[in-house]
Amino acid sequence: MQNASLAKRAGLALLAIIVVLAVLIGGIGWDTLVARKVDLLYLGQQHLFLVFWSMLFALLVGVPGGIILSRPFARRWAEYAMQIFNVGNTLPPLAVLALAMVLLGIGDRPALIALFLASLLPIVRNTYAGLNAVPPSLIEAADGIGMTKLQRLRQVELPNALPVILAGVRIATAINVGTAPLAFLIGASSFGELIFPGIYLNDFPTLILGAVATALVALILDMLLAALGRFLSPHAAA
Repeated sequence: MQNASLAKRAGLALLAIIVVLAVLIGGIGWDTLVARKVDLLYLGQQHLFLVFWSMLFALLVGVPGGIILSRPFARRWAEYAMQIFNVGNTLPPLAVLALAMVLLGIGDRPALIALFLASLLPIVRNTYAGLNAVPPSLIEAADGIGMTKLQRLRQVELPNALPVILAGVRIATAINVGTAPLAFLIGASSFGELIFPGIYLNDFPTLILGAVATALVALILDMLLAALGRFLSPHAAA
């Protein structure tokens, strides 16, 4: 039953990719796609560079932040502290990019800061929620067999909270990939180099190429994270 479910999900994901590619080829034509291959590869690498590093920093800050806020001594302050992590979402992405540009200039650094802030909240909140949702009976059992707090966190709480944490990572990744094209406006290379000139010049093939490439990256990364979640938590994924 589980193998059939996984095969069905994989088939649906593959179908979604085929549909996106069909939209891309139908919208711009195969010849245009081949002619822009070098641009696509370069901008794809730059786009993934921004996504990878900003998500890495968001994970390094967000997961420990969620763990700390879920501890009994910090829970009373958790919702207040969450607003600090929410700064990247309360402000419009363009405003965050503009502020980062004022502080750090133009290029990749302000873009990474802005994408980091935009990705932070879902990771923190889902880590916090996942750890708080661990059944008290499991925690009592861990305490009963003499586990230290660190052992309980590593062996009981985090494994049980992992599906919720990964759901937050998937949301953050989707936000990150969709926001990264805006980095073009402050001098960072991404698929925004296709989208925005396409808008300014009414060049619809270039616009479609950038938009569909961004959607395809988001779809593939989401599929990979979903597969990782099923591998790490097979019972929850079933």
